[in-house]
Amino acid sequence: MTRLDGRIALVTGAGRGIGRGCAVALAEAGADLVLVSRSPDDLENVAREVRARGRDARPVALDVTDSKSIRHLVFELPALDVLVVSAGGNIPEPLVDVTEAHLDALLVLNVRSVFVTVQAAARRMVKAGRGSIVLLSSQMGHVGAAGRSVYCTTKHAVEGFTKAAALELAPHGVRVNAVAPTFVETPMTAPFLADDDFRAHVKDRIPLGRLGRVEDVSAGVVFLASDAAALVTGTSLLIDGGWTAQ
Repeated sequence: MTRLDGRIALVTGAGRGIGRGCAVALAEAGADLVLVSRSPDDLENVAREVRARGRDARPVALDVTDSKSIRHLVFELPALDVLVVSAGGNIPEPLVDVTEAHLDALLVLNVRSVFVTVQAAARRMVKAGRGSIVLLSSQMGHVGAAGRSVYCTTKHAVEGFTKAAALELAPHGVRVNAVAPTFVETPMTAPFLADDDFRAHVKDRIPLGRLGRVEDVSAGVVFLASDAAALVTGTSLLIDGGWTAQ
């Protein structure tokens, strides 16, 4: 029931990290991929991985904060069965030092672009009468953390949006869910996980005793995208090693 043969999946933030892992995992489950990222070189590398698994890959280099471009891409696709919104960012800093430029940048990337991308996909999926949308949230969408006031704000917004969109789209056969990982070793997290004290602090906070891996998250995404989750919508799958259970 986790097979996705014959389905078309669009993944944003597909060039590196969790987005790349999700794209490859979806291909292994049988989906053909539309890959979105700002870096053409990264996209070509991922496209090769997808094609090596016998699936089609269409790399599209664009900035997801460009609303017109993402709407046009979604509109021109021949079909869209699965959307995975992985593009996002973080600028860790004390609350009192957050600049309006950083605030605006993260709100645009982590909230507005997510809304616009989902809205565009929903228009296609509602007409088709089916579809699965998976948003990359975070454990920080369920709790708070010092130095991450803006990131927590944006991920709590994603969690609320997931629920509202799920309720509105459910009558049309479209499911909307989120995955909420703990700290996962990716290019985005590498700078602060390189600090030995911070890394040790994070591991101490995770009851299962290890950091997340990309494949931990991509497995959850494939599940939510597939018919194995046919009765799952409006939920957030915490992949946090027990962090939020404390």
